[in-house]
Amino acid sequence: MINRAALIVRPKQPFLDWAAGLGSALELPELEATQTVYLIPVCESEEEEEAILEAVHVEVFERELWGWHADESVWPRARDLDTFKEWFEIELHGVVEDLCEYELVDEDVE
Repeated sequence: MINRAALIVRPKQPFLDWAAGLGSALELPELEATQTVYLIPVCESEEEEEAILEAVHVEVFERELWGWHADESVWPRARDLDTFKEWFEIELHGVVEDLCEYELVDEDVE
């Protein structure tokens, strides 16, 4: 078990509409099935969950947008927590088990 929680993010209709408006190469069923898992600090209460979401939502929102279109001028201007919750289904999981026998490596770090 590692000292992280998991934040799972799935696109909701506003994101799907935005991506479709960009001419996404993926079909809607494929786009709807996409999800990203982010490792976040462990949350001990609902208040901590909300505080962590408040702290990470802009980065997560922008990573999701970047994954579909790198031109920030077409991104939605409002990227506050309420908009994030409107655009994405969010799941938080407090227990993360690492079943791999090899070291966890951050591929973004050289």
